[in-house]
Amino acid sequence: MTVDTMRAIDRWLGIPLTFIFTWLLKLRQVYRKRQSTVSQRILFIELSEMGSTILANPAMERANRQLQAEIYFVIFNKNKASLQLLNTVTEEHIFTLRENNLLVLLIDTAKFLYWTRKKHIDTVIDLELFSRFTALLTGLSGAERRVGFYSFHNEGLYRGELLTHRVSYNPHMHIAKNFIALVYALEAKVEEIPYSKIHIPDKDIILPTVHPTLQEQKRMQGIISNRFQDYDPEYHKIVLINPNASGLLPQRRWMPERYQELAERIVDQRKNLLILITGASSESEGAELLCRRVRHHRCVNFTGAVTLVELPVLYSIALLMVTNDSGPGHFSAITELPTFVLFGPETPALYGSLGHSTPIYAGLACSPLRQRS
Repeated sequence: MTVDTMRAIDRWLGIPLTFIFTWLLKLRQVYRKRQSTVSQRILFIELSEMGSTILANPAMERANRQLQAEIYFVIFNKNKASLQLLNTVTEEHIFTLRENNLLVLLIDTAKFLYWTRKKHIDTVIDLELFSRFTALLTGLSGAERRVGFYSFHNEGLYRGELLTHRVSYNPHMHIAKNFIALVYALEAKVEEIPYSKIHIPDKDIILPTVHPTLQEQKRMQGIISNRFQDYDPEYHKIVLINPNASGLLPQRRWMPERYQELAERIVDQRKNLLILITGASSESEGAELLCRRVRHHRCVNFTGAVTLVELPVLYSIALLMVTNDSGPGHFSAITELPTFVLFGPETPALYGSLGHSTPIYAGLACSPLRQRS
């Protein structure tokens, strides 16, 4: 399904369904005895944003450390690899949903509702801000405790009343800290309205660093040689450029002509600089067009050359990366790669990389912008 189709379904079906199931859950609570208040199996929900799996890692680690809980995750199938970068969640604790079409999504949703009961999920944390679909997954999961962001008296989408722990989203605090606030709601000794009335220090959102082996790095150098036969690891310094930002928010993309100018300046600056245009295989056509416009043999189309899980190895042998505000800016945060992230409608104050990142942001009066429906 296209992004626009999914948004339309989320709006026109999501609103009545969240309203109906809100009242069904209220009736269910009248006749159901309250169970244990201890969270033993916590399911995190984040479907569409691969970078958010990295930003949510400190929250997942805290839930595991402070609550001694088993961690589970549900995500769209195409984004599953982002969870394998840090392996905080084990393979058997991950459930994937296919979004090929509405029928397939409904089938997988039914399987998900069975899976949560089979795994005895007692707590769900919805990391999404604007999805009614994830609100429904949370409400229908069968979990005793359901944590998520709630608008209270602030502006926000109607997502029903399906939560047991309502956390106020703080638009002046980094999203990684907002995610940790969801876990704090479970740690609270008494009920709060809203959760969570605590201070979250910067040290709580530090990510672990991945260090690929020498063998992995040599294998990556071989992959680069397949795309650029003159590559010499002792001589060439690799500059990565990621010009795309997925179909979810095309507004994040920097203009192609600007990337062209940047690439031309880089190859003219020093003879040992090798530019690799990175991205998924589906982005190959755009990367090839960029390389043709640059018209230099040291600007190479590298899309589809490596898998997402292999990206940290590539990052470990690169000099730096320039990227739109998208997944790679967050994936590089688990390495020591200096990364320059170009921000458009969003702000780095809320969605900036947690790694060795330099945000480039105009700070216009109309920013940040956000689409709502």
